[in-house]
Amino acid sequence: MSQALHPVDSEAALVRWATLSVEEVLRDLGGSPHGLREDQAREQRAKVGTNSVAAPDQEGLWRQLLGRLINPLNILLAVLAGVSWFSGNQESGVVILLMVGLSVSLGLWQERRSGRAAAALRAMVHTTATVLRPCREDAAVAAEDERLEVPIESLVPGDVIHLSAGDLVPADVRLLSAKDFFVNESALTGESLPVEKYVLCEPPGVEALHLRNTCYMGTHVASGSALAVVVQTGARATFGAIASVVSAEHVATSFDLGLSRFTWLMLRFMAVMVPLVFLINGLTKGDWMEALLFATAVAVGLTPEMLPMLVTVNLAKGALTMSRKKVIVKRLNAIQNLGAMDILCTDKTGTLTQDRIILERYVDVDGQPSDRVLELAYLNSYYQSGLKNLLDVAVLKYNEVHERLHEGGHYRKVDEIPFDFMRRRMSVVVEGQGERLLICKGAVEEVFSVCTQGERQGVRFSLDPSHLGALQDASRLLNEEGFRVIAIAYKRVEVQEGVATAHDESELVLLGYIAFLDPPKDSAREALRALTGHGLQVKILTGDNEIVTRKVCRDVGLTVEGVLLGHDIEAMTPEQLADAAEATQVFAKLSPMQKARVIEALRGRGHVVGFLGDGINDGPALKAADVGVSVDTAVDIAKESADIILLEKSLLVLDDGVSEGRKVFANILKYIRMGASSNFGNVLSVLGASAFLPFLPMAPIQVLTNNLLYDVSQTAIPTDQVDQEYLASPRRWEIGNIARFMLMMGPVSSVFDYLTFALMIWGFQALAPGGEALFHTGWLVESLLSQTVIIHVIRTSRLPFVQSRASTPLMWTSLAVCAVGVYLPYSPLAASLGLVALPWAYWPALALILLSYMGAMHLMKRWFARRYGWH
Repeated sequence: MSQALHPVDSEAALVRWATLSVEEVLRDLGGSPHGLREDQAREQRAKVGTNSVAAPDQEGLWRQLLGRLINPLNILLAVLAGVSWFSGNQESGVVILLMVGLSVSLGLWQERRSGRAAAALRAMVHTTATVLRPCREDAAVAAEDERLEVPIESLVPGDVIHLSAGDLVPADVRLLSAKDFFVNESALTGESLPVEKYVLCEPPGVEALHLRNTCYMGTHVASGSALAVVVQTGARATFGAIASVVSAEHVATSFDLGLSRFTWLMLRFMAVMVPLVFLINGLTKGDWMEALLFATAVAVGLTPEMLPMLVTVNLAKGALTMSRKKVIVKRLNAIQNLGAMDILCTDKTGTLTQDRIILERYVDVDGQPSDRVLELAYLNSYYQSGLKNLLDVAVLKYNEVHERLHEGGHYRKVDEIPFDFMRRRMSVVVEGQGERLLICKGAVEEVFSVCTQGERQGVRFSLDPSHLGALQDASRLLNEEGFRVIAIAYKRVEVQEGVATAHDESELVLLGYIAFLDPPKDSAREALRALTGHGLQVKILTGDNEIVTRKVCRDVGLTVEGVLLGHDIEAMTPEQLADAAEATQVFAKLSPMQKARVIEALRGRGHVVGFLGDGINDGPALKAADVGVSVDTAVDIAKESADIILLEKSLLVLDDGVSEGRKVFANILKYIRMGASSNFGNVLSVLGASAFLPFLPMAPIQVLTNNLLYDVSQTAIPTDQVDQEYLASPRRWEIGNIARFMLMMGPVSSVFDYLTFALMIWGFQALAPGGEALFHTGWLVESLLSQTVIIHVIRTSRLPFVQSRASTPLMWTSLAVCAVGVYLPYSPLAASLGLVALPWAYWPALALILLSYMGAMHLMKRWFARRYGWH
């Protein structure tokens, strides 16, 4: 990677390049108008490095380890370990550090594993640039076969690249030639309107971000085409230099904020409860050092130390599972946002339809078949540069037209007027068979606006506004049958010097229409039903016309009661748009910024909004959405803007991703619910027992051993299954609901702790001399087993083991930890842990307590779910 410049230095260098002539720029860079040879590019790359801004995924092992160690939970545990160690209880300190090590090592292992997998997945998403490579050193003209697609990381200063609509500008470049070239620079300047670029020498004193002959890394081409020479790459580019200064800044997602709120909820709870435990035990037992050690152990028990590891493992597992379902996650936390999404906005093309355009009809202005219309449409599509969309590909499949047109001599391209979103049409100028023609195609209204004549069976007639209704009727009849209609017009032009511009699209002859059909996907109806069943509203945001959109929506089973059009949105206030956006399912004739406005209006009403798009005009909407979703075949700007990338543009694939996002969140919530309620119940038990027992309710080392074994039992939660009804609606953080669950379920667990106390005191005389160890052992075993088995009750709203079973790994870890708990009083470790063998009569009593506890928790859980919902 090249060494970063300060943004001011980078901009100053750009201004210098902009004031030089093209010849001086190429000479200083050691290049030519035809680009660098491959050997020259390799030499340059060795000097300046690759064209990359940052490499966050290449973070070293030690930095990853440090990042995992430094978080509030681990710092707290390290302090508690230090307190235990220096208070003479080294065993407790070792156990606490063992718990930290378990959490950090498992999280680190999973992070590195998922990082390697993510790198391999990202390699499937290609971002390339078109670079010129001369075949020979003395090449006079750059031929078409010398244009190569190369990874943007391989670009170096001196490379000559070709840019066209939809391309991401891969480096800071100086223009060599440009044709109707507009660039969206909002990533740098915040200016939403595209800026036209020219091949001019800038006068001294121009501001760096207002250069008209320079394009900046990270911006994207809105329309037109250009050749440009790369002048600054990687961290030396303007965008790279700024990124190097702010690269450490990350905006917290709703998922991050939810985790933070829960962590601080538990820390505040500890700040109240742990001092109480310390004071009660110090005052009642008189041994303040022992009380401090016990309070320290209780604090460890209250700390959700496994949370960072479980979050990482859950998210990474979700990302890997989604990758097997053709969904690539660029940002792990986007998984939870995908699960929380309640509105999906999508274009119709390729999602509701097959994205397989067929040229079905080519007709004159009266709707009669016309070979002349097909021939001119073919010439236009064949000779246009830049992106060839699906309509062009459908036209070019008529190979017999190519052969027929070239029988009497070859046509050649003279010039081109590229498409842009304002004109909504494009033209080429071709010459052949003794004539020079300007051939224009585009939206019916826009082409009609520049026509003064029509042609019917070779005979021309004058057009006036009265013809518009009849022409629109012919177009509408095709629209209503599900066809996409493009108008074709032309005029003969004189052989003259100069280049064609949009002003030449005037006084044209309207020849007819070409009509395309994009059939509905067979899976669209099923996918929409699945998404609706999962609680998502699907809204269609398209730039296409209302009639075609209505027809496609009807074909896939969407009920369309009203369609909101782009020009209606322009006249609305934000409040009016928010009302309309919530009530409307289909939006048509939208501009890029109007799509973004609709999404922002929905988000303003509290919805979590996803947007699926792959076009040039989807960039603003992808950025505006909570979850931006694109596809591997999308244009560069769409892929760069997205959080999630689909390897197949299908709503069914996205539905799988939504379900996986909800599974990930559900499994994280299981640990949080379990930990919060169990910890609260344990503290209530500790406080009560500390008040009436003549000794500590449990030795510090026993508290820590209990917590360590319980944490081990929770490590398999990421593998757990999730009930189908939980996947039926969006899931978000509800800290209030978690706190309510903790306050209501915790006391239930305390009731059965007190039953255990009663059993040990009156059943086995644990208050008699020498009975302290027996009491500790009885409560440790009950506490460990009850916490371990109760996850199977709390993990589902159904009847556990009968209507809903945990995953096999979770079942086995639970059984293993329970077996260890039963074995500990009889193991060689018993003496060092302060445990003694339990009388055999204890075990049937314990079984009854555990079964009663599970039944009570199930009933309480069902009541809670009915009253407050199972969120």
